[in-house]
Amino acid sequence: MANYVYIATSLDGYIATPDGGVEWLDEIPNPGGEDFGFADFMERVDALLMGSATFGKVLSFGLWPYKKKVFVLSNRLSEVPEDLEGMAEIIAGEPEQVVRDLKNRGFGNLYVDGGKVIQSFLKEDLIDEMIITTVPVILGKGIPLFGELDHAIRFNHVETEVFNDYLVKSRYVRQRDE
Repeated sequence: MANYVYIATSLDGYIATPDGGVEWLDEIPNPGGEDFGFADFMERVDALLMGSATFGKVLSFGLWPYKKKVFVLSNRLSEVPEDLEGMAEIIAGEPEQVVRDLKNRGFGNLYVDGGKVIQSFLKEDLIDEMIITTVPVILGKGIPLFGELDHAIRFNHVETEVFNDYLVKSRYVRQRDE
């Protein structure tokens, strides 16, 4: 059972523009329509856990992209759109309790998404693996992937792949002291 991050960042470490925009990701050259390993990654997870801002961004795309259950971590939202009932659910609570509750419900491997959620999970040392794709663009400002931590969290580099001579996808696994 593990918590995973799968995300793209700019060269300067931003996951979105200051207003939450991700249009810069649409500029990635992809002549073959490749998914860069995302479908294989999704086979490893039982559900997604995202913040309300990320949920709102996904809703703005118009087409619901997920086949797996999505949990939206929010203290301000109370319900999902009617057409997503059964596919998405609002939950609240502290990261450790949320993970425990979801694991008790049979969702052992979670895809954690959204800047604030990822940062809060890292702060509580609840991320086991990160797959970070770096896009060669400098945004200059925006929403950062990482925030302040009380102490260093060490990861081991497992692999790096280059796609279309453009994207660099690296996989890191949490280094645990046994």
